[in-house]
Amino acid sequence: MDRHTIQTRPRQQLLDHSSGQKSKPEPTFDFTQNTNVTALIGKTAYLTCRVRNLGDKTVSWVRHRDIHILTAGAYTYTSDQRFQALHKQNTGHNNEWSEWTLCIKWAQERDQGIYECQISTIPVKSHQFRLNVVVPTATILGGPELYVGAGSTINLTCAIHFSSEPPAYIFWYYNKNVLSYDSPRGGVSVITEKGGDVTTSWLLIQTAQPSDSGEYSCKPSNANTASIRVHVLNGESLLLRVLARRRFTS
Repeated sequence: MDRHTIQTRPRQQLLDHSSGQKSKPEPTFDFTQNTNVTALIGKTAYLTCRVRNLGDKTVSWVRHRDIHILTAGAYTYTSDQRFQALHKQNTGHNNEWSEWTLCIKWAQERDQGIYECQISTIPVKSHQFRLNVVVPTATILGGPELYVGAGSTINLTCAIHFSSEPPAYIFWYYNKNVLSYDSPRGGVSVITEKGGDVTTSWLLIQTAQPSDSGEYSCKPSNANTASIRVHVLNGESLLLRVLARRRFTS
């Protein structure tokens, strides 16, 4: 190797060559991860940051809205005891991957926003995550108003979304009063189906009459109240109503 070749090499290559050591790979993030995380209110939220080739660097979690350092390595730096740092043992062929999780217990709406996973390189490397905190929500399909013909069946469907567990109960109201299923009127029934993500309650009122018109509300134990106004019309009135709506929308 001639002198000219040695002099034209970058300084770092000369240092690496003279020491006989390979330069360490720079830490990097796993950019294939989902960075849009949704948690249910009152439950635990997990933001997991995967880092490759961390070496002797440190991973920190920072809340973006107030630039508050929440965790650094396995340590937590906040008086809010809902926050906790979790670390998983290294994985990969050469143990090059490490996971650093920000755990937020009893997530609240105020917790939603941007969080940054940072590596203590110079300059600092950061990777942003968005936390969404959702609240169980009840809706009645077909609202806010429903028109049915006299003599038909009123079929109201109340769906409860974003609930980590089915509601303990679902009450139906008619004009602000709890609906009685064994009233002298008769023909009133409720069917409830509890699913993993959605709980659905159907209110069925057979042989509807104009006196059944009014506001119907669905109130789950763990969500908001959803309402709909029902109009029971005779055949001629219903036909006129349908024709009027067609003219309005055309």
